[in-house]
Amino acid sequence: MNKRSDLAMANEDVLRVELEVFRREHRDLDEAIEALEEKGTADALTIRRLKKQKLVLKDKIALIEDRLLPDIIA
Repeated sequence: MNKRSDLAMANEDVLRVELEVFRREHRDLDEAIEALEEKGTADALTIRRLKKQKLVLKDKIALIEDRLLPDIIA
């Protein structure tokens, strides 16, 4: 393999690791939000902030998935 393809493979591996980390963080936030809502102990501002963080992670996940899965034109 040449250096360019090695670099592309390394970049893809990094993206896959980042994707898994972001997915795990997204799940953790989802669980935290559910727990706070069930207990009713958190204020609305805290829940709103957690939901916003969750949306940011969702956008990052979508961007990485788009980079890993190229568009296929039929």
